[in-house]
Amino acid sequence: MRTLFGLALAAALAGCGLDTASSAATAAAIKKQELQEGKKTMERAQQKIDGAMQQAQQRAATSAD
Repeated sequence: MRTLFGLALAAALAGCGLDTASSAATAAAIKKQELQEGKKTMERAQQKIDGAMQQAQQRAATSAD
């Protein structure tokens, strides 16, 4: 009986370890995706800023003429 209980306990603890590892891997994947999306958002913002700066320079050049 003790052997059966010991095996059941070992299996339960092993399952908890796998669940924890799986959760950590999932969390890491989510963080990686968030980081990639953040980089894309930053690149789009930089493109918009660059475009606005070019328009401002063009307007300044046009008004100076």
